[in-house]
Amino acid sequence: MPARAAWGDLMQRRFLLPATIIAGVAGLGAIGVFAASPSTTIHAGDSLTVRCEGTRLSSSRVDAKTFQLSCTGSAATTTTVAQPPSATVSPPAGASQTMLGGCSVFPADNAWNKVVTGLAVDANSTNYINAIQNQYSATDARRKLHPDFGSDPTYGIPFDIVPANQANVPITFTAFGGESDPGPYPIPPAAHVEAGSDRHVLVLQQGTCKLYEMYNAVKSGSGWNADSGAVFNLNSNALRPAGWTSADAAGLPILAGLVRYDEVKSGKITHALRFTVRNTQHGYIAPATHLASSSTNANYLPMGARLRLKPTFDTSTFHGDAKVILEALKTYGMIVADNGSDWYISGQMGVPWNDDDLNQLKAVPGSAFEVLQTGPITKN
Repeated sequence: MPARAAWGDLMQRRFLLPATIIAGVAGLGAIGVFAASPSTTIHAGDSLTVRCEGTRLSSSRVDAKTFQLSCTGSAATTTTVAQPPSATVSPPAGASQTMLGGCSVFPADNAWNKVVTGLAVDANSTNYINAIQNQYSATDARRKLHPDFGSDPTYGIPFDIVPANQANVPITFTAFGGESDPGPYPIPPAAHVEAGSDRHVLVLQQGTCKLYEMYNAVKSGSGWNADSGAVFNLNSNALRPAGWTSADAAGLPILAGLVRYDEVKSGKITHALRFTVRNTQHGYIAPATHLASSSTNANYLPMGARLRLKPTFDTSTFHGDAKVILEALKTYGMIVADNGSDWYISGQMGVPWNDDDLNQLKAVPGSAFEVLQTGPITKN
């Protein structure tokens, strides 16, 4: 499979503010309940649903940005906020802490959700890291971590969340159909497509809690053409068949490893992150199922290799989003998912990231990471 670098596309999000009541998009994520007579602020990309359990709901405009709602009668007023799709909430028992569209993003014991603070360092860790770092001069920025997302609306990877009744459409595979899950897929006509050559389309279906991902996707008639596609059941730990790709070179799900905005804003990421390296070897480590290189260099990382920010790395000088991301890299690590620019970690696009904050990550050298022992390398 050709090397695929991560780019981005604009994931548009609507801010709804009707003239008489504020209506939300139901079911996009967790619901937060507030007491009577609340005051709450919602942000661009959020939506709000208000239900009056009394006799009548009325509204008045305070200013261009503020509405006041009141519920008459003796019953209490209940206000619910439909949070953006990437909200992090309290999970049901036994589920991952990360919730999207009412679904846990894989079971709590899934590899993506595994805490790696206690895992042993791979015996070849130093050689793996040096093979990346030694390609560049000592002052080259490519020796350091890089957020592959930001405020630029064409930077990052978009995703869509659709309802359980989203209509299925035909999918035609144009390159790796033999390693793809056949259609139809519930892809909306206006699904967001990643910019650049990768053209990923990621769709999470509510209710079924299935994740549909396509690589090099192009709208065609009532359906889509794509080089490859994969369907993941978010309630299952099942991997792709051995040797099969997905919409990602390593055969992994993409959405599970994205840095998601609301998750970061909650102050905690509870899963491993997706990242790319320029060179990989002919091999993969589970949960990866696919290799994307013919190189026999044993010092190149295999697909699926898991790295951890060293426990000794001092994060006390970092702040905001960057610190949240770095703490996740210490606790959950990051997984090699594709061939691309070295040390690039993938994140959600179309949300108001603060680039000055994220740019702190560019001070973290690759030498601050160590490769973990997570299993044998499969060569076929």
